[in-house]
Amino acid sequence: MKETRILVVDDDTSMRMALCETLESCGYIVETAANGFEALTKFKGGAFEAVITDMRMPGMGGMEVLKNIKKISPESPVILITAYGTVNTAVEAMKEGASDFIMKPFSLEDIEFVVKNVLATQGEKEEKESRPERKPSIAGREIITRDEKMLGIFEFLKAVAKSRSSVLIQGESGTGKELFARFLYRHSDRKHMPFVAINCAAIPENLLESEMFGYEKGAFTGAMQRKIGKFELANGGTLLLDEITEMSPHLQAKLLRVIQEKEIDRVGGKMPLAVDVRIIATTNADIRQAIEDKTFREDLYYRLNVIPLKIPPLRERKGDIELLSRHFLEKYADLNDKPLPSLADVTLKRLQAYDWPGNVRELENVVERAVLICPGDTVLPEHLYLEENPSEDLSAEKMSCSPQEVLSGIPELNLSGDRTIWQMEKELIFSTLDKVKGNKTKAAEILGISVRTMRNKLQEYSSKVSG
Repeated sequence: MKETRILVVDDDTSMRMALCETLESCGYIVETAANGFEALTKFKGGAFEAVITDMRMPGMGGMEVLKNIKKISPESPVILITAYGTVNTAVEAMKEGASDFIMKPFSLEDIEFVVKNVLATQGEKEEKESRPERKPSIAGREIITRDEKMLGIFEFLKAVAKSRSSVLIQGESGTGKELFARFLYRHSDRKHMPFVAINCAAIPENLLESEMFGYEKGAFTGAMQRKIGKFELANGGTLLLDEITEMSPHLQAKLLRVIQEKEIDRVGGKMPLAVDVRIIATTNADIRQAIEDKTFREDLYYRLNVIPLKIPPLRERKGDIELLSRHFLEKYADLNDKPLPSLADVTLKRLQAYDWPGNVRELENVVERAVLICPGDTVLPEHLYLEENPSEDLSAEKMSCSPQEVLSGIPELNLSGDRTIWQMEKELIFSTLDKVKGNKTKAAEILGISVRTMRNKLQEYSSKVSG
């Protein structure tokens, strides 16, 4: 197992330890330093694949650490972390050779993602030469494919990468939309400027505006200092708006104005600020349906959808399943220091027959689990623990019955006055699932709901039982 060593520099003990634990859980070898001087001493005394340093530290700040490390080893990647970032600081850091620039607060998943991205970038050229069927590594997760449609997407992205036009990436959850966004960024003229991502679904509505546009000191209770928003941090570069359909109509209107006028207003600000940002938006929702439901502005859709891109789900490129499965086997055997197991033919057929509602992300999780629990040198079907039987395993009789035939076979619902709509809905869903032998896709089709709604309902029932 190849060891990847990372040096973490932060004068805050709790932050230092949190970063250390997160990175060690990813399989990295981590050393820490409490200040810039200690960091340089350790860096000179050992080989590190990456350095993560806080920006503001007593004695020697992160910018000085960056400059000194680049003098010692110009190719070594350095990631800067700060709670006091400005556009000028971010741009200066990039010009000095920083590989990435992260604003606090951030999740530990964010730092993991950035580190993987930076490490993958270092070996991108060698990767392309040694594995011609694979596209560039992004965030430590390769976009691996032999599918002609997917290869066509990469060529399309390269063709439009240098454009300033907005891009809308649509695709189901788990298809890797953010990876494609980063691929586009890395092939653009803005690749040396900041790439900033914000998840519109992960931030409460009342905080999203200040995260996007920033605020002035005293703009509201608790605004003790000026905050630079994501748009300003991304100035000159690229801004990824993940899950754009989760944005409120109020913010959609503000975003539309930013795109049209190329300027933003900080919360509590007096003057607009000009920004030059390329926007990449992603969604796993049916955006046309959202427009019909009046939850998403049609004029904003047309502004974002200048360059449209739709990522095919894994079930539409099943020729990639074997390639991906073997890649994940190798990855997690190496990560867990286990011998590389083989994939039984019957196991591969099982993987290829499954519909993969969670797409590549679900496949990766299934293979990781199989590597961990496989006691021998061969992964068998029983090591997969797939949630349900694939639709292909259903007999023709089970799949051929019409919705009317299925519903006619479901016992009449109990409509007594002491039963709630929620209880009757639950009974109908479970009865339908029982009739089609647990096939969620077929049951959703019969009931006239989406598979996603079906899964959400089942999760809701499960949580209420466990709660």
